[in-house]
Amino acid sequence: MMSGTIEPIPAAALSAAAGAVRRLLRLDEGNEAELVEQVAGVALGLAESFCGRVTIRRVVEESLPGASGWQTLSMGPVVAILSGGEGEIDRDARGWIRTRVATTVRYRAGMAESWATLPPGIAHGVAIMGAHLFDNRDAAAVPPAAVAALWRPWRSMRIDMARRA
Repeated sequence: MMSGTIEPIPAAALSAAAGAVRRLLRLDEGNEAELVEQVAGVALGLAESFCGRVTIRRVVEESLPGASGWQTLSMGPVVAILSGGEGEIDRDARGWIRTRVATTVRYRAGMAESWATLPPGIAHGVAIMGAHLFDNRDAAAVPPAAVAALWRPWRSMRIDMARRA
C-alpha cells in the first residue's frame, strides 16, 4: 500500500485521450468537451488500476519506514529514482530502496512518456472505456469485455511481497 502522492496525469495526455474518445464517438471538437475530458481521465485512471501500472510517466513521492533490507516501491514501472536513499531498478522495472531511517523517496514511474507513446492496446482500451462511460452515464452498464482483453497483457499483480537479498 502506497503512502505518498503521485502527480496528476498531464493535461496534454488527458487532452489526447479525450480526442481519442471523441473520435470513437464521432463527436465534433467542442461538443460536450468537458464531459469527454472527464470520462477520458476516469478511463486512464481505470487503466492504471486494472493494469497495476502508471500509464503516463510522472513523479511519485512515497514515504518508506527505515529498514535494514531492501524495500520495494509501490508504483511502477520505475524509470528513475530521483532521491531518498540507495536505490536500484531491477529488470522488471521495480524500484528498490535501502534506507535505515524513514524517508520520502521521489521517483519517476510510467509506461510511456506521452499519450502518443502509450502501447496501442492500452490507448484503444482507454478510448473504448471513455466512450462507454460517456454513452452510459445515466445507467450502470457492464464495461465492454474488449477493454479487459486489451489491457490484460499489461496487467501486473502482486500476489506476494517481492523480496530482495
